[in-house]
Amino acid sequence: MLSNLVAIFFALASALTVAWGTVVRHRIALDAPSSVMRTAMTQSLWWVGTFAALAAYGLQVIALGFGTLLIVQPILVMSLMFTLPLAAWYSRRRMSGQEIGWSLVLTVAVGTLIILGRPSAGKPQPAVSDWAPALLVGITVMAVLTVIGWRHRSQRALMLGTICGGIYGYVAVLSKAVVDIFAHSGVGELLISWEFYALIATAATGTVVQQYSFHAGPLKQSLPAMTIVEPMVAFLLGYAILGEKFQITSATGWAVMGLALALMIAATIVLS
Repeated sequence: MLSNLVAIFFALASALTVAWGTVVRHRIALDAPSSVMRTAMTQSLWWVGTFAALAAYGLQVIALGFGTLLIVQPILVMSLMFTLPLAAWYSRRRMSGQEIGWSLVLTVAVGTLIILGRPSAGKPQPAVSDWAPALLVGITVMAVLTVIGWRHRSQRALMLGTICGGIYGYVAVLSKAVVDIFAHSGVGELLISWEFYALIATAATGTVVQQYSFHAGPLKQSLPAMTIVEPMVAFLLGYAILGEKFQITSATGWAVMGLALALMIAATIVLS
């Protein structure tokens, strides 16, 4: 119980840090010309936002060290709720009653998933054969979305946001795998594991794709997809690869969980 509370604390800290970094980097990306990354990297505020993202990831890793992916990931969705007041402050406007109301809905939905679901831990080090199908499917789907976004400019921000969310879903699962390898086998085993280097490459790719998604259009076009797809991918992979489970034994319990998940998605869409 205590370890779950510690995981929740660090996950909330990560969500808040993600929110601030997202607002900062999005504002810079919108003002950038065609060369997104080169322009962004010349601005000190972009680096501050980037280091905030790295700090948020560090907090997420700590959270994963204490709790399961199915506990940490729903809480990270609340970064959207934190993004709203920060974006409103930067834009010199007030949050509406609708935004406040749906923020409460999001909070209740996330709380239900964690408290009612009581996620249980899975396998500490899944076999490569467990990873291979998921990696193949993910790469194929993201390649198709990339082609769609490239051909249809009006859909580019949405497609890039979806791809980014998918990539970060894989980052979340790889992060949990890396944390478990370190906890069970030590740093030596970690440094020779393929998961560690796959995590670095995937996280770097996600950072670049996210910056391009911010540049492709308003935050409301990319952020909802990014925020929804990440936990969905992480949930699926957590079940399929890591073997984590929600401890629900009744049809009523699953119905409530389904409603909470639907409300979480709806709140994310409305708040975006």
